Amino acid sequence: MNPPANSSAPQVSFWRLLWRRRQLAIALLAIVGIAVHLLLRFGSDAASDTFNLPLWITLAIGGVPLILELLHKVVHFDFGADLLAGISIIASALLGEYLAGSIVVLMLSGGEALESFAVGRASAVLQALAKRLPSIAHRRNGAALEDVAVDAIDVGDIVVILPHEVSPVDGVVIEGHSVMDESYLTGEPYLMSKTPGTSVMSGAVNGDGALTIQAERQAVDSRYAKIMEVMRKSEQQRPRMRRLADQLGAYYTPLALAIAGAAWYVSGDATRFLAVIVVATPCPLLIAIPVAIIGSISLAAQMGIIIRLPAVLEQVDRCRTVIFDKTGTLTYGEPRIYDQWNSAECDPLETLALVASLERYSKHPLAAAIQKAAEAASVATYDVTQVSERPGQGMRGHVHDRQVRITSRKQLAKAQTVATLPEQQGGLECVVLVDEKLAAVYFFRDAPRREGKRFIDHLGRRHQISKLMLVTGDRESEARFLADQVGIHEVYFNQTPEEKLELVQRETASSATLFVGDGVNDAPALAAATVGVAFGQNSDVTTEAAGVVVLDSSLETVDKLLHIGRRMRTIALQSAVGGIALSMIGMVVASVGWLPPVAGAISQEMIDVIVVLNALRAAFPPSELTDYDK
Repeated sequence: MNPPANSSAPQVSFWRLLWRRRQLAIALLAIVGIAVHLLLRFGSDAASDTFNLPLWITLAIGGVPLILELLHKVVHFDFGADLLAGISIIASALLGEYLAGSIVVLMLSGGEALESFAVGRASAVLQALAKRLPSIAHRRNGAALEDVAVDAIDVGDIVVILPHEVSPVDGVVIEGHSVMDESYLTGEPYLMSKTPGTSVMSGAVNGDGALTIQAERQAVDSRYAKIMEVMRKSEQQRPRMRRLADQLGAYYTPLALAIAGAAWYVSGDATRFLAVIVVATPCPLLIAIPVAIIGSISLAAQMGIIIRLPAVLEQVDRCRTVIFDKTGTLTYGEPRIYDQWNSAECDPLETLALVASLERYSKHPLAAAIQKAAEAASVATYDVTQVSERPGQGMRGHVHDRQVRITSRKQLAKAQTVATLPEQQGGLECVVLVDEKLAAVYFFRDAPRREGKRFIDHLGRRHQISKLMLVTGDRESEARFLADQVGIHEVYFNQTPEEKLELVQRETASSATLFVGDGVNDAPALAAATVGVAFGQNSDVTTEAAGVVVLDSSLETVDKLLHIGRRMRTIALQSAVGGIALSMIGMVVASVGWLPPVAGAISQEMIDVIVVLNALRAAFPPSELTDYDK
């Protein structure tokens, strides 16, 4: 009887999975082999053949595949530090230094496994994007609601979005009043009022009211789906960063092989070749640089910086172009009163007190900004009666024996002509009437961070930043207002995630880029930049896409990141180059026969200790890590 056709599927899946995780498997094998060897060697009376057996297995099963992969690199003229490590594995096996060879196997496979883990972040970002969008929608079927899969929603279907839910599709409101948070999708920092006739985007978060919308697109064609598609493309096109160890190894490896080959050729003694190779084992590259990186990751964590992709620490000091999103990065991400007009017949502070007292009972997006302004001015608050807030018609109330009305310019023009209204400005505004007389107009904008201009001004002087850009999905008036405040001259506004991605890819092709953003619409650009920095943890999508997460959303902390990266690179170069210089001295001594292989291995271990101790300095904080206010 023949087996079922799919009986071998589990085995195929297992071996395919094992192949994809081969570096991790080899690293685990090396750890177990080294541990068993040490246990047998120092914890028992086992013979040398017995306690070396785990190391032989490690070198055979783990070392041979690594060497074959390194030979593939040789064919393609890729001479990195790991190539010399592969030669060291062979030399160690020939010399009987099985433990040293197994340690090199562990270093090589462990580094590759970590790199593979970092590359696998692409799927994590897409999973975070998919998780944020609901899988179920409430579709109206006559008088009843039925829960259906989002993919089952067709154009024209009626969908109900309950309070605090995420909109499953793009549509237009036909019933209900609420506000929605679209900031992560559009870059606009405001909660947007939704009434019949207004549009709703998939991925926007609903407020306290229920909304009934008519779907305008299927889920696959929605705005959120487009962002997911752009994110997928940006991950696939992410440029591979050339690591510091590879850059140094490209010069060191051929030089070491040349010295070893020359020693063998001149002396006619193959032992000298082996002695030189043992001394040349690139531990300063394979150990010192990772130690400096790990130390810097620890230091960054103390400063509220989460390093998600360790390679960014090697790149951040090389960035010469800095690209900022607007909302939540150079601004606070919330509207504030930045200007006001007051009638000559009214006391400005008294008007603010009346308005703030009434706004305590409002859910309007600008209510919190008015209350904060009142708190900053230390004005009194009054009792309020007869509060009325009809959707789209503003707010009314009886406050301290006065009739107060808060409305918009548009609504006011419908009821009466007010020739004394000031000229309309950018951003948002509200009009205040006291006893039906025009009292004040408040203008709102997303306020720039206090330290923004000083931070921007110092980037060129202190960090050799040659290009500063502001890229936002916000309107032109808002973008240029902020750019003028902080001193950025290159401004791109009304940018979609696709346009942001294209711009970042173009800039990254010409020089290393640092992108700072905080919204879902920034995720593709964060992934495409040389270094992507996400502000805060408001969105799991941005934190997955970025290489760095700044927890406190502070520009001062970004400056600390720049200094940590520069310091790490300096210490890593000191350790690596210093270790290489000492190794080269040892190679010269070994090439003339004054340093046998065993003594060369001991000398290399001493060099390793020196460079690792120096690299450990990266974990200790210096006296100062910022300079933007100096």
